Amino acid sequence: MSTLPAVVAPAALAPFDQLLRDAEDLARESLSPATLRAYASDWRHFSAWSCGAVVNTVPVPVEVLAAYIAHLVETGCKFSTIRRRVAAIGYVHQRSGCSSPCGAGPIKAVLSGARRRIGVAVEAKAPATARALTGMLKRIPDTLAGRRDRALLLLGFAGALRRSELVALDVEDLQRVPEGLVVHIRRSKTDQDGAGHQVAVPRGGKLKPVEAVETYLAAAGITSGAVFRSVEKGGRLGPRLSDRSVARIVKDRAQAAGLDPETMSGHSLRAGFVTSALEAGADVLKVMDVTRHRSVDTLKMYDRRAKLFQQHAGRGFL
Repeated sequence: MSTLPAVVAPAALAPFDQLLRDAEDLARESLSPATLRAYASDWRHFSAWSCGAVVNTVPVPVEVLAAYIAHLVETGCKFSTIRRRVAAIGYVHQRSGCSSPCGAGPIKAVLSGARRRIGVAVEAKAPATARALTGMLKRIPDTLAGRRDRALLLLGFAGALRRSELVALDVEDLQRVPEGLVVHIRRSKTDQDGAGHQVAVPRGGKLKPVEAVETYLAAAGITSGAVFRSVEKGGRLGPRLSDRSVARIVKDRAQAAGLDPETMSGHSLRAGFVTSALEAGADVLKVMDVTRHRSVDTLKMYDRRAKLFQQHAGRGFL
């Protein structure tokens, strides 16, 4: 005779309110922290625009959302920004359990018109190639902050790391091997489930990224926890750097080297590795081993830029 499963008494269950809060936390974890921050900012923007006079609750009427999109177009927003702000409004409806106006036919038509009027060309930032990076490194002072910046620039470049991946690194994520470092990336933009990736960073004979990291960690006395931290007055270490700090460091070091900081961003390190590798004739699949791109098509724009002047049609007569 089979045994019936035991009935769990209500008293043994967690309070319902607590379970709801746990469910809320799980729902938030469906998106990355960066996306959640962007959505929160976008919702605040929409709320400020409406000023509560037009709408201050969900569901948002279709005509109000259409007018908001028109406002974004008139104020010069990029289409990528408009698309994200509409997605943020859709997310708020989803979380509230309301029907979203974002998929309505009129909204699709307005977005299509905005796309045609504005265009979807992306304003690409300049890559921090090996040549540009060499010039930037020459201007970095031999201070603790300087050693940190040198290590950050070189590790970000050599590992083709995203800025969020760089600042998330702990010392425990850096595995020392005879050939260099194996960087363990616990979670990334394309790996929200945390399957993890390993990126090899060779010691190198020119830029020497591993040496820069080891020199910085030794000087800072960092043996565990966050790798890249703020440096306060007097050389005292502060908290973990933010992803915005990476962009600021790249811009500051570019400006010190005589480069235009407005053309640089935190993504310039990753783009610089790809461009430099393709210029050097590296196999695309080998580049993808480092960058973790899933599609060769994504690298085509870098390949076109790297080979822009190679075998140019006018080479023989211009």
